[in-house]
Amino acid sequence: MSDPKITNVRVLDLRFPTSRHQIGSDAVNTDPDYSAAYCILETNEGVEGYGLAFTLGHGTELCVLALEYLARFVRGRNLSSLTDDTVAFSRQLTEDSQFRWLGPEKGVIHLAAAALINAVWDLYARTEGKPLWKLLADFEPEQIVRSIDFKYIDDAITPGEALDLLRTRAASQAGRLKKLEQHGYPAYTTSVGWFGFSDDKIRRLCRESLSQGWTHFKLKVGGNPADDLRRARLVRAEIGPHNKLMMDANQKWGVTEAIQRTRELAEVDPWWMEEPTSPDDILGHARIRREVSPVRIATGEHCHNRVMFKQFMQAGAIDVCQIDSCRVAGVNENLAVLLMAAKFNIPVCPHAGGVGLCECVQHLAIFDYLRVSASLENRVTEFVDHLHEHFADPARIINGHYLLPEKPGYSTEILPETLLAYQYPDGPVWNDQRISVVT
Repeated sequence: MSDPKITNVRVLDLRFPTSRHQIGSDAVNTDPDYSAAYCILETNEGVEGYGLAFTLGHGTELCVLALEYLARFVRGRNLSSLTDDTVAFSRQLTEDSQFRWLGPEKGVIHLAAAALINAVWDLYARTEGKPLWKLLADFEPEQIVRSIDFKYIDDAITPGEALDLLRTRAASQAGRLKKLEQHGYPAYTTSVGWFGFSDDKIRRLCRESLSQGWTHFKLKVGGNPADDLRRARLVRAEIGPHNKLMMDANQKWGVTEAIQRTRELAEVDPWWMEEPTSPDDILGHARIRREVSPVRIATGEHCHNRVMFKQFMQAGAIDVCQIDSCRVAGVNENLAVLLMAAKFNIPVCPHAGGVGLCECVQHLAIFDYLRVSASLENRVTEFVDHLHEHFADPARIINGHYLLPEKPGYSTEILPETLLAYQYPDGPVWNDQRISVVT
């Protein structure tokens, strides 16, 4: 492997005006503009690494500032000085003694750390000439364990337990890979059920998705109870009794209301209720889970870090673990969550959508199946069919399944013309919007 030196870090504020068509809308985020604080690691060998922090518009500039600050920890360093001990590198970003008070390990700083760490992993995979999922899948069990920071979580899983699990799951890996090559990784679609869509549009999108081979559908809820029930009945009628219908309240309800509303919606047989209350309320989720069974409870896209995931699992608060590729501190911390989920026997159904989240998280889901969970039972990865055309290696879906990424890297490279057009606030897309608003 070559050992490029990172000579510069470019950071961009990219925003896409998705709110114009209610794409991404839910009960809490009614007008999101899918956005990203995007970083490019430039090297002396020409190869580059790409990473991003996903946001919804306002405040992206704060993530940009945080990324620009953290860039000092990689600028001028050889790649091997970061990848030989990725835990030490991650701790440099999250344990700065004068800076960590802004977190620690949460909020804007953690989003920026995720972007930078993911960019390093992207550069690592590109240098090795492998897609990220294959880079990780080819690691020896000891190498995977060395990539995980067990600080604060060794009361849930120890390095020794993780090593034993990985060794046990190594059997039949070749067969699992062959299955993915033949069929892909199962996915579900959220594109049919955004909050701002009309009933007619939902009907049309359900029918189109069925014709494309989708079997798992998610609907946004959290509005007027009668409207939620009407829309849920509508989707169930369109997709039939045998396909899966998931619901997502996006943190809209308090605990008591979440219990009541989930029970009301149980008549349409939801496969899970996602984010029924505050993403920080672990005990609230545990109570909801107890009182709405057999409806399963899913959450995780807004978990700050591995410690929160640990507590959700220890408290028996979730049935479905939803990792996000850019919320916790990148690849390393997501590996920790995958191992804990396997220890607690909780299926991982990653959150995606947004800008680049589908592109990233498919790699983690594939690695989880090949090396950690070794199972596809009750596992699907989210897919949202928006903005993929802006990526050099876009996620590919056939018959409701992610196809294996084949190009080296983490699939995070955004096309140069997109970087120019959607840069905020001076890109032509945003200049055109301001002109149209004025006129």
